[in-house]
Amino acid sequence: MPAKLPPTYVGLDISSDQLDYSRSENDEGRCAYTAEGIAELIKKLQVLLHARVICEASGGYEKRIVAELLQAGIEVCVVQPGRVRAFAYAEGLMAKTDRLDARLLRRFGEKIEVRLAVPTDPALTTLRELLEHRRQLTRQLIEVIGRLSLAGATLRKLLEKQRLFLEKQIAAVEGMIKDHIDQNPDLKQKSARLQEINGVGPVLSATILAYVPELGKIESNQLSALIGVAPHPDDSGLRNGPRHVRGDRAQVRRVLYMAAVCAARTNPILRAFYERLRANGKPAKVCLVAVMRKLVHLMNKLILNPDFSLVR
Repeated sequence: MPAKLPPTYVGLDISSDQLDYSRSENDEGRCAYTAEGIAELIKKLQVLLHARVICEASGGYEKRIVAELLQAGIEVCVVQPGRVRAFAYAEGLMAKTDRLDARLLRRFGEKIEVRLAVPTDPALTTLRELLEHRRQLTRQLIEVIGRLSLAGATLRKLLEKQRLFLEKQIAAVEGMIKDHIDQNPDLKQKSARLQEINGVGPVLSATILAYVPELGKIESNQLSALIGVAPHPDDSGLRNGPRHVRGDRAQVRRVLYMAAVCAARTNPILRAFYERLRANGKPAKVCLVAVMRKLVHLMNKLILNPDFSLVR
């Protein structure tokens, strides 16, 4: 078989209304972020040999163009902005414009190996949107409840109405999430499987299914690192620094942390695990992260092996 051609990297800077691209130092341009502009960009990329687009996660603006590029058969890598900015500092580049960012992204792709994006299942896209809406409503509810204790009589009435409204909205969205999962046989089966674990409820199972499509497809240690619950060493010479967790699935870690708090109290096995770590002098948060990691391993095992059963 012929050897696969090396990719031709293309940097793509995305904003709300325009797309700046850099195919080489002498081949750069800009397209409007419209259906016509996307079609124009795809046409320019399809003439390249093995084009691979490098772009940043741009608060959601990247979703449409990434989906269009993948549908057109063009490889895409979506990277975190912090990594690209650190690369710019390493190069000594302090200036920042859309065109410079496109060039920077192209050079980043040429130097750094990045994971390829894959098309997102439409069912997961809908589930993510519902979960994100629930998260925003929950944040608003927390803010309203926080203001209640300091509110006067007139404001309190308004805040109470707002609180009731938000609670009803959250309940409605949670019902939509449940219905959406129930209507998809694969999601329904996996959700029920995950909730076999004492401490894993509907919110965590939906979050894991929505944001961790790698569940059941890779090893548990890799999954822990991906989510950001695997401690990384910080040693130098004779110094043994404290381990810290890092990762780019913050929305998963937030929900997983609360599930770990629950599991450390109600799950007999995980409670014993947590208490043993505490008895050995480990800080409470270190113990909770360890419980989070255990939950990830258990969930991955349940999906990976249909014959695996839990002993409560």
